[in-house]
Amino acid sequence: MQPFLLSDALSLYIHFPWCIQKCPYCDFNSHAVKNDLPEDSYITALLNDLAQDVTLFRETRTIQSIFMGGGTPSLFSASQLDRLLKGLQKYLTFAEDIEITLEANPGTFEIAKFADYRSIGINRLSVGVQSFNDAHLKRLGRVHSAQEAINAVAGARQAGFDNLNLDLMFGLPESSEQDSLRDVQQAIALQPSHISFYQLTLEPNTYFHKYPPVLPSDEAIFSEQIACQKLLAKHGYQQYEISAYAQEGMQCRHNTNYWSFGDYLGIGAGAHGKISQELPVEIVRTMKPKQPDKYLNHTKGDRLAQAINETDLPLEFIMNHLRLKSGFNLETYTQRTGLAIQSLQPALSLCVQQGLLLEQQQHYQCSEKGWLFLDSILEHFLSTDITDA
Repeated sequence: MQPFLLSDALSLYIHFPWCIQKCPYCDFNSHAVKNDLPEDSYITALLNDLAQDVTLFRETRTIQSIFMGGGTPSLFSASQLDRLLKGLQKYLTFAEDIEITLEANPGTFEIAKFADYRSIGINRLSVGVQSFNDAHLKRLGRVHSAQEAINAVAGARQAGFDNLNLDLMFGLPESSEQDSLRDVQQAIALQPSHISFYQLTLEPNTYFHKYPPVLPSDEAIFSEQIACQKLLAKHGYQQYEISAYAQEGMQCRHNTNYWSFGDYLGIGAGAHGKISQELPVEIVRTMKPKQPDKYLNHTKGDRLAQAINETDLPLEFIMNHLRLKSGFNLETYTQRTGLAIQSLQPALSLCVQQGLLLEQQQHYQCSEKGWLFLDSILEHFLSTDITDA
């Protein structure tokens, strides 16, 4: 192993597994609410979960960002989330400029709580708009309207949120390039600081995978993506990750740490985490019980924690970092993995020769061609040999 440098950056992901209803395209760990939300018991379980992780990993680093995802975290009351944030600080030190993100739906019920969320310290809101077309929203199983989405942005502004993300999807059933351009134009007009723009994919274990809708052709989807990316760039939304576009200086700190192969604790039903340890050097992936009922009653024995095998580390690092437009340098690779730079050869050289990667002073990033064929790059690292590392 090479000299290993533990990153100062540490994030916290908190998963909330309940939604009003399950969307037909969603493969996240989410469950439709059937009875009253067990808010109090779930917050207690989250705090107990964190306490166990902090003890297990002897974690003392300052938390730079918190991301509350789901599911629909905004189904929870501000008072319970306030209890959560205060409880977290018994075990973790928050950075003075900590980024705290909450995912929210644009429904009227959630909008009414935005001001309370802001008052308890949540300073970034991510709103699941998906489309500003009512017909498309209905096909996607969304329970809000286009007007409610517009109202949600106004409500977030009024509540004091100046760091705001809007989620948009493209390649939708019965959609056209002009439909997506109109969605992007509407999002730009609302002036969020960040836009997540991602393609609808038919993931396994979803309703859409079992009963697939008719989607536009691959050629039409590609043309749609390029046209929308040009429109976003024209209005100052620079792509910094495969599906993320931000105004200058407004990149999501949590996601940037995640895709930089940074460390993060994961608590909540089905939450994943990644933690590096110095003595002995190992990088551990964690996963919590997925079913909410099991999570609420989980014990230490239910927690999965497994070190990443050295032979898998090159691919793990590459498949994260190359999602970022900025790429990576070899010094970061050795610091984050403890492996010698030779463990990435000859795959890196081959990708450069094929025009998939650009290299300058040991810094690598995707070329325009590589950005379009990222899977082809990753294939070169599937059988990386680290015996000489």
